[in-house]
Amino acid sequence: MAVKLRSSLSDEELIKFIVEQGKTGMYGILYDRYADKVYRKCLSFEKDRDAAQDLSHDILIKVFIQLSKFESRSRFSTWLYSITYNFCVEYIRKKNKIPTSPLDEEKDDFTETEDHEFLEMQSDALARALQKISPEDKMILLMKYQDDIPIKELMILLDASESAVKMRLARARGRVKEIIETFKIGQ
Repeated sequence: MAVKLRSSLSDEELIKFIVEQGKTGMYGILYDRYADKVYRKCLSFEKDRDAAQDLSHDILIKVFIQLSKFESRSRFSTWLYSITYNFCVEYIRKKNKIPTSPLDEEKDDFTETEDHEFLEMQSDALARALQKISPEDKMILLMKYQDDIPIKELMILLDASESAVKMRLARARGRVKEIIETFKIGQ
C-alpha cells in the first residue's frame, strides 16, 4: 500500500488494519496525526514542556496498547482525548496528592445562559481560575468548552448520566466563577 494511500485512510480504517491485520507499523500514521494535539493537551495540565512531552509519549503508547479496546462508540479522536484527559488528571492528582471524589448524581439545571456567561468571562481571569480548580473540574470544562465535545459524548466518555454530566459542568463553572470573584475582590 502506498504511503499516500495509507495517510488518506480514516482513523477507524487505520485501526482496523492495525488491530485486525496486525499492521502495527501503521500506528505511526495515527501517531503523526495526533501527537501534537496530545502534547498541547498535556501542556495545558503540565507547564513543564519536557514533562508534557513525556506525558504525551506515555499516553500515545498506552493508546497503542489499548487500541483493540476502541469500540467506535465515539470518534477515535474523542476516545484518545478521553484517555489523554484521564491520564493527565491522574498524573496531576499523583503529583499533587489530590484524593479522588465520588461522582455526585444530583440533578442540576443546565442552561444555555450559564454556558454563555461562562464563555464570556475574561480569558486571562479564566486561565488563572482554571489553574486553581481540581483536575477533574478542569478536565470536564476543557472537554466541553475547548474541545466542544457534546453532552452526549461526555456521557459516554465519563460513563455518567446526562444529569450527572450537566451537574458536574455546572459545579465546575460555579467554582471557576467563585475564584474569579475572589480575583475581583482582591483587586
